[in-house]
Amino acid sequence: MAKTVLILGASRGLGLGLVSEFLSRSWQVTATERARSEALHATGATVETADVADHASVDALARRLAGQAFDLIFIVAGQWGPRHQSPLQASFEESAALFVANAIGPVAAAQRLAGTVAVNGTIALMTSGLGSIANSSGGSLLYSGTKAALNMMAKGFALSPEAKGRTVLVVDPGWVQTDMGGAGAPLTVERSVRGMADTLLARAGTGNFAFVRHDGHEVPW
Repeated sequence: MAKTVLILGASRGLGLGLVSEFLSRSWQVTATERARSEALHATGATVETADVADHASVDALARRLAGQAFDLIFIVAGQWGPRHQSPLQASFEESAALFVANAIGPVAAAQRLAGTVAVNGTIALMTSGLGSIANSSGGSLLYSGTKAALNMMAKGFALSPEAKGRTVLVVDPGWVQTDMGGAGAPLTVERSVRGMADTLLARAGTGNFAFVRHDGHEVPW
């Protein structure tokens, strides 16, 4: 029987790349978009609509997927936020919206959808090396702060009853040639998603929590 994956936030970039990668490995892929993505629909994946920053949207998705037992859920959705990345310049409304999109929403989605993951399955959330307090190079204060918050909340989620028996991972895709990463980034989307898929499969079934890079190495907190 084919393995199954649900990818949240797959309309473009790394999410879309992950859809193609898992399809190439003969997985059954269900993927979500906030607004219609012709590129996503063209892959042949099963497409659902969802927004991790909207509880009602994720609740509706969970109801539609009731009874499923995915081997893997990967919550990719996230935003860079304002270009200036300054807490002083950002309004509190902007900052709050970014924390919802990058930390609170993804972890809430993991909680809400945990029941659709097989008991020995994997729940992964996309983070960034910029969210590592040990490794942070400074700058990008708002984005880094949201990813550090995501990491901490995901670790707490991994210890919750909803996650019992499941492997929970926060995954750093590396610096990738996407709209967010820019054309000068050292990693192609294809290389990053191939590495992430390999890492997720290598960690599957361990029942542990980890902060890992696309190449499988653990990241200091």
